[in-house]
Amino acid sequence: MKPIDLFVIQKVIEKREARDMTQEALSIALNYSMSYINKFEKGKKKFNISHLNEIAKILKCSPKDFLPEDPL
Repeated sequence: MKPIDLFVIQKVIEKREARDMTQEALSIALNYSMSYINKFEKGKKKFNISHLNEIAKILKCSPKDFLPEDPL
């Protein structure tokens, strides 16, 4: 994993937890298995822009909220 990937993962986790949403609740909302979400959050899979867009809809934020302001 590259620093940008780790940054995105951490931001998704922070946004999810700020909404008091569990991995299970997010997986249900996205229609993914919980193990799939777990793999993303553990860095075994990478988020793509489509994933981030769908997650942003659910967490009521912008996809850009998952990205750093400056390049890493």
